[in-house]
Amino acid sequence: MGISLDGLASGLDTTALISSIMQSEALPQTLLKNKSYDLQSMVSALQGLNGKVATLATQATAAAKPGALELTTATTTSDKVTATTTAAAKAGSLDFQVTKLAQTQVTVTPKINAVTGWPYTTMTINSGGKDYVIEPLGTNLDDVVTKVNAAGAGVTATKVDVGDGNFRIQFTATKSGDAGKFTITGPADSFTDVTVAQDAELVLWPTSPAAQTKIKSSTNTFAGVLPGVTLTAKEISIAPVTLTVSRDDAGITKLASDLVDGVNGIFSLVASKTAVSTTTNTTGTKVAAGVFAGDSTVRSVNQSILSAASLPVGTPPRSPSEIGISITKTGTMEFDATKFGAALAADPAGTAAKVQELAGRIATAATNASDKYTGTLTTKITGQQSEVRDLADRISDWDQRLASRKATLQSTYSGLEVALSNMKAQQSWLTSQLAGLSGGSAK
Repeated sequence: MGISLDGLASGLDTTALISSIMQSEALPQTLLKNKSYDLQSMVSALQGLNGKVATLATQATAAAKPGALELTTATTTSDKVTATTTAAAKAGSLDFQVTKLAQTQVTVTPKINAVTGWPYTTMTINSGGKDYVIEPLGTNLDDVVTKVNAAGAGVTATKVDVGDGNFRIQFTATKSGDAGKFTITGPADSFTDVTVAQDAELVLWPTSPAAQTKIKSSTNTFAGVLPGVTLTAKEISIAPVTLTVSRDDAGITKLASDLVDGVNGIFSLVASKTAVSTTTNTTGTKVAAGVFAGDSTVRSVNQSILSAASLPVGTPPRSPSEIGISITKTGTMEFDATKFGAALAADPAGTAAKVQELAGRIATAATNASDKYTGTLTTKITGQQSEVRDLADRISDWDQRLASRKATLQSTYSGLEVALSNMKAQQSWLTSQLAGLSGGSAK
C-alpha cells in the first residue's frame, strides 16, 4: 500500500492527481470491458434464440414423421366405459356389452381368539398352479401374517380386529382376475371367500346370438380390441355400448396451429431484440438498437425459417394459404383454424401431407441453425464465447499493468514530496545562515 503524502511539501493533492492519471491510463481497459459486456449480452441473447430454435426443430421433426397426423379419437355411448387411442388406431366402430368386472380374491379365516392364537402348525397356499408350504406357524397372529407375506405366494395377509379380543386373518390376492386365484389347505376349519377371483368380460356383437364372442381380461382394461384402442370398464352395462373411432380433427388442427406458433415464437424473439428504441430526456435524445440489429447470422436464420414455412407445398406447388397457413405483411405467420378445418374435411390426406411437408422444411432449417455441433447459431455462440474469454485475459493483464503504474506514480510523487521537503529545509537553513552573516557585518 502506498504512503499518502498529499501536499506535504508541494501543496498538491497528489491522491487526486494520481487518480486522474489512472483514469486516463485505464481507458483502454474500460473499452475492453465495454466490449466484453456487449459480447456477453450477445451470447446470452443468442443462447436464448438457439434454445427456441432447437425446440422448434424437435417439434417440427416430430410433426414430419410418417403417420404423425394420423390422429384419431375414440368415444363410447356409455360414460361407464372409456376409450383411448394410440397412433395405430384406425377409424371404425364396434358394439359390445360389459357382462363382468374383474375381481380380486379376498378370503378370511373364522374368528380367532387372541389368547389361544393361531391353532394350526402348517398352511399350504396354492397360487398360480404352485404350492407354497408355510411352517411352522406358531400361535402368534402377527408372526403368521409376517410369514405369509414373506412366502411370495401371490397373497398378502392382514390381521383384522373384529372385537371382544377376536381377530380374523384376511388373505388378498396380489393380482386381480383369475390370474390371482388361490386356495388355502391344511387348517381344519374352512375359510370363507369374501370375493371370488373373476376376470372382466366383454361380449362383442351382443345383439347377434350367432356372432357373439366373449373376451376376458384380468383387469377392467381391454387393450387391442380394435387396433390401437384400449377400453376401460367401470361398471357392467345393461344395454349394448358402441365404440366409435374417428379422425381427430381437433388434434390435427392443434398440431398445425402449434407448429405455426412455434415459428412465430422465433420471429417474435428476433424482432424484440432487433428493434430500435428512442428515449428523450433533459440531456437529449438517445437511440439504442437491439442486440440482434444488423447481425447477419440471426437475419439468415430468421429468413430460412420464414421461407421454409411460407414457400409453396404439394404437387403441383400451391400456397400454404390454401390450408389456412399464410404470411402476414409484418413477416410473421398466421393460422386460420376455420380455413384449415375446411381443407381437412375436403381432403384429409392432402392437407396432412402439406402440413408434413412444411414441418419437414421447418425441421431442416431449424436443425441447420441449432445443431449442437454444426448449427450456425451454435458456431457463432462458440466463437463469441472464445472472444469473451480472450477479452477476460486481456482485462486481467491490464489489472496488473495498471496496479504497477499506480505504484510507480505513488512512489514518484512521494519521492517528489520528500525532495521538496528537503529542499525547503535546506533553503530555511541557508536563509538563517545568510541572515546571521548580514547581522554580523552591521556590527
